[in-house]
Amino acid sequence: MKRYILKRLLLLVPVLFGVSVIVFVVMHSFTADPAGIILGQHATEKQILELRSKLDLDKPIYIQYFKYLGRLIHGDLGDSLYTKTSVVKELFARFPATVELTVSAILFASVFGILVGVLSAVKKNSIFDYICMVGALTGVSMPIFWLGIMLIILFSVSLGWCPPGGRIDIMLSPANVTGFLFIDSILTGDWESFASALSHLVLPTIALGSYSTAIIARMTRSSVLETLQQDYIRTAWAKGLAERVVVIRHALRNALIPVVTVIGLQMGSLLGGAVLTETVFAWPGIGKYVVDSIIKSDYTVVQGAVLLVAFIFVIVNLIVDVIYAFIDPRIKYS
Repeated sequence: MKRYILKRLLLLVPVLFGVSVIVFVVMHSFTADPAGIILGQHATEKQILELRSKLDLDKPIYIQYFKYLGRLIHGDLGDSLYTKTSVVKELFARFPATVELTVSAILFASVFGILVGVLSAVKKNSIFDYICMVGALTGVSMPIFWLGIMLIILFSVSLGWCPPGGRIDIMLSPANVTGFLFIDSILTGDWESFASALSHLVLPTIALGSYSTAIIARMTRSSVLETLQQDYIRTAWAKGLAERVVVIRHALRNALIPVVTVIGLQMGSLLGGAVLTETVFAWPGIGKYVVDSIIKSDYTVVQGAVLLVAFIFVIVNLIVDVIYAFIDPRIKYS
């Protein structure tokens, strides 16, 4: 197992290298000239040329990349072209907000998706099964940004149940211990901030997790149905075991491997979907920061954010592979 994990971590290097090349080329080839945007429309040609020279934008793209790669090897993602602050600091300042939203969305999707999928499989071809599958199809079909807007209109504007955006009430200033509002509010006993953070998290979680819920539910139903047809399940029924024991202990555990794979893949999708969700709900995370940076052609921020997401995606996939061995002891890694 240790050799397998080490091998996967070593493979992370060429993956991140390939991502850095693609993102660097795309950002430098298809974005507007950041020098002109930074200086504004009244800047002279001389001022633009001087800034381009200062930012090394007048050099060939391969030279720019090798300079960027040299900084990257030392953990330096560069500085924002606008705030002049370290991209690493900017990203990690917003990282807790994105993690809170992504983790809550994947938990929401996993719990409800597996529950609905199992019940649909057990009650195959029933009214409940048809309703759940139609709901899953609807969840897959709805764009995240549209669902987010509809949730704001219904639950914020019309009913007033949840805040329309933000991460916490602007009148509150919770202590910053870890950067995670829920953890910080619990550590400091600030239950008012905890309640405010929770109310702000509800709608973005539903919007971001709806697609993944539908995918997980469909995969769970399919996997459980296939498992229920196996001989050992018939043996369990013949032994007179209760339905709950057969479904949960025997069928569900063996059906979880493809479901865990989907959950791991959806974790990466949620990081990408967070860009739209954070923009709609004004969530102060990495996604909204990236959108703002794209508009301003702040390519150093975009490059750093994409590399961070790629790193997290690969690590999540590694964790999923390791979990396989705990779900099914027959799986061995060499």
